[in-house]
Amino acid sequence: MGDLLDRGAAFLDAQRHQHLSRLVLYRRGTDQMEVQATIGKTEFEQADDAGLIHRVESRDFLVRTGDLDLGAGPILPRAGDQVRETVGLSVFVYEVNAPGGQPPFRYSDPYRRVLRIHTKHIATE
Repeated sequence: MGDLLDRGAAFLDAQRHQHLSRLVLYRRGTDQMEVQATIGKTEFEQADDAGLIHRVESRDFLVRTGDLDLGAGPILPRAGDQVRETVGLSVFVYEVNAPGGQPPFRYSDPYRRVLRIHTKHIATE
């Protein structure tokens, strides 16, 4: 019968990808490619030197792990990469990163099908 949870996760990923994603441009240096991404967010908390808790919200892009390929095989996101999202006539530019020494991405499911890429808005064109 196989792994029922794995099959269920694959079904849900297919539905998310088909019905809840939009085309964005992923860029690393001069290399770039279009990928389908679902928009999300993550809230991070970090304490400063005085012990105050600061909350920072990241705009996340959920992308299929195998889709993030700049030509030499699938890659993992790294700090400094960019995601460009077009909304109407505006292009919103986001830089891949996460506050407080957190990794710039995490897997969004136990089967590592989907990457949750953490970003911050750096420009609007």
